[in-house]
Amino acid sequence: MAKKKNKEKKFRKKLLHKYRLVILNEDTFEERFAIKLTRLNVFVLSTISAISLIFFTVLLIAFTPLREYIPGYSSAKLKKKATILNYKTDSLVQELEMNKRYYASIRKVLTGDVATIDFNRDSIIEAAKNDLDILQVPTNKEDSLLREKVEKEDKYSLFEETADQSSYVLFPPVNGTISENYNLEEKHYAVDIVVPLNTPVKATADGTIIFAEWTVETGYVVIIEHNRELISVYKHNSAITKSQGDVVKSGEVIAMSGNSGELTTGPHLHFELWSKGYSVNPINFINFQ
Repeated sequence: MAKKKNKEKKFRKKLLHKYRLVILNEDTFEERFAIKLTRLNVFVLSTISAISLIFFTVLLIAFTPLREYIPGYSSAKLKKKATILNYKTDSLVQELEMNKRYYASIRKVLTGDVATIDFNRDSIIEAAKNDLDILQVPTNKEDSLLREKVEKEDKYSLFEETADQSSYVLFPPVNGTISENYNLEEKHYAVDIVVPLNTPVKATADGTIIFAEWTVETGYVVIIEHNRELISVYKHNSAITKSQGDVVKSGEVIAMSGNSGELTTGPHLHFELWSKGYSVNPINFINFQ
């Protein structure tokens, strides 16, 4: 027990034993600075200094731009750019998927790989009239007079027609002799109209051009999307006068007839009509003579 107390006294004496740190002028041996220290003071000061150094280093790394220069840390701008690129990538993936579906449907129209059904023109027009009758609203005398005046003004207009006719009375794209008729058994979902080379090809109705490009088999092709899910197709043209995305009017020139593509034997227009994804006979709707 006495030995243990002696060890403790010696250890305490070593910790509390005072030392003098002196800084002298080497030439004159003049005392410039002196401080009294103990081993305990040195240990406490060293520990506090180390903790302070670690604390301020963490603050410097976490809350200042200097952390960008430390390997493993990314800048705020880089993180922001990465987030934006992530959103853009996700949007592009969705847009790409939509385009794939869109071009797949266009490819079916071009190749004719779609189930067909025959439509009767009179039944479609009658159904449209019934839809319009449902939408009829009560009118007064002034409304009736105004409608009669507008109908008289638009009676002889080529592009502006009444609501009952504009969606269903189709403009002939060309006038000529039909060399090959619409034939479901032979998968010829169109009529071929023989016309002189570079005859103007016109839009059969108001719509938006969704395809205007060159294809190997059918040459220059134009596809127009109209109201009520109607699509018209014009193939074997010698030139195209419109671009994809253009909005056209009924009777507006969209191409020049020709003999382009592998599947052709002379200047003519290959004309197709598609309604709600089904091929229809254009002769039921248009007089090409």
